[in-house]
Amino acid sequence: MSAPPTELLVRAGCPKRMVFGPCGGVRDDGSCEVAAHPCVFLEPPLPRWTGPAPPVPAPAAGGLIERARRRPVVLTDLSVRPFDRASVRAVVGVLAPVSDGLLVGEHAGRPDLPPTLLAAEVLAAGGRPWTTLACRDRSRVVLEQEVAGLAAVGVDGVLCVTGDARGPGVRPDTTQVFDLDGTRLAALAAAAGLSVAVPESPDSPPVGLRPARIAEKQRAGARLCVLNHVRDPARLTAFTTAARTAGATLPFVAAVAVYTDELSARVLQRFPGLHLDAGVVERVLASPDPAAAGIAAAVAEARALLAVPGVVGVNLSGPASARGEETAAAVKAEVARRIREEAA
Repeated sequence: MSAPPTELLVRAGCPKRMVFGPCGGVRDDGSCEVAAHPCVFLEPPLPRWTGPAPPVPAPAAGGLIERARRRPVVLTDLSVRPFDRASVRAVVGVLAPVSDGLLVGEHAGRPDLPPTLLAAEVLAAGGRPWTTLACRDRSRVVLEQEVAGLAAVGVDGVLCVTGDARGPGVRPDTTQVFDLDGTRLAALAAAAGLSVAVPESPDSPPVGLRPARIAEKQRAGARLCVLNHVRDPARLTAFTTAARTAGATLPFVAAVAVYTDELSARVLQRFPGLHLDAGVVERVLASPDPAAAGIAAAVAEARALLAVPGVVGVNLSGPASARGEETAAAVKAEVARRIREEAA
């Protein structure tokens, strides 16, 4: 008997209807971020990708993947005021000159322009977008439309994620879709000729199964892995080594925490599936000049993470500042500039 379609193999009990789980939101105690029970992917077997291998698209000339073959790259989170094209132009104008790519996020409680339209705005402002596509609010048909649109406007790449679930009280009038999960979306985007990045959370349970997930995502079409925050470089080294042992050969971009005040630090610390060095956080916040200390801490973390085998770049991740998007962009731009100077 032939195997049933992957759509019929949703793991029983997963509120995100995932076939290729677990997601990155598993809490430290192993509980699901959505439902009041343990994540249903905590125990083996790990779901295996058995679909066809999509063709490998050539990396865009001058894009992030092509640049990463020559030197360490900087992928910077793009944070702008929602539905504000002027904010996009202002922030991209600050970040684009010092970034090899701009990671356009997807937020459960902060909707924005449609991904294709936002990517076009970033391109028009001079940035190289890596657009996040999440499955939470989009049916398979809409995801297919966005993939086609992103390919048409010429994004550098797409980050394919299942997506965070909306928390209690956040748009309770809206249905969460989850027709696909991030791995199946990666295959869809790769088949459309896009360069595909996928996320992974090295410190999120089940820690022992996550390195092999990278190999499965690579088989589905991923060409780059953007990692979530880890507590220290030793933990990251253990993860990348295990991923290589499991058969993953794609390059890694490691997350660097960027925060310069209480609010921007605590936002990062509250996310499930990621870990910061608590000692460093408290030293930054206790400094007479937290902004300067936060920038220096981010540069130091980037330096340490870039020394980890398999890491080809860093993702400047986090709110950076509570003083607005332009101030946050200036903070990230200074971190990026110092990283690039050190790597030159």
